[in-house]
Amino acid sequence: MADKLEVTELLYRYAELVDAGDFDGVGALLSRASFGGPSSGSVSGAENIANVFAMTTRRYPDHGNAPRTRHLVLNPIVEILDDETAVSRSTFCVVQDTETVPIQPIVVGRYYDKFGRDHGGWFFTERTVEIQMIGDVSAHLMVDPTAFGR
Repeated sequence: MADKLEVTELLYRYAELVDAGDFDGVGALLSRASFGGPSSGSVSGAENIANVFAMTTRRYPDHGNAPRTRHLVLNPIVEILDDETAVSRSTFCVVQDTETVPIQPIVVGRYYDKFGRDHGGWFFTERTVEIQMIGDVSAHLMVDPTAFGR
């Protein structure tokens, strides 16, 4: 159970970092992983991942340079495969509230994750993001998500 809890906390830590606008922290958390979507391709390396977030996600300086979102990670299912590998799948729902967008869900999808473990504990080795429902993301993203197959 302790392993499942440690892996689940990585899922929640990712959401916390994104919502804080700490994209360097997101890069560090995913530094040993590939990150992307089924149709967008993937990137790897802490700096590359941080740059993807910085180039695509709108931040609000008057709110601590955060994106004014809450990434809700729901229904995590974690499977410990052996002492050094695990997988998980979970649902996410992103809500946002700005001066121009009232509080509302803006995107829903699934995370498919793979993890490794070494002497320092569990870490991401792969994160695939599948967008399943999309609303008004104009106040959240600086890119058109339909350009990536959604």
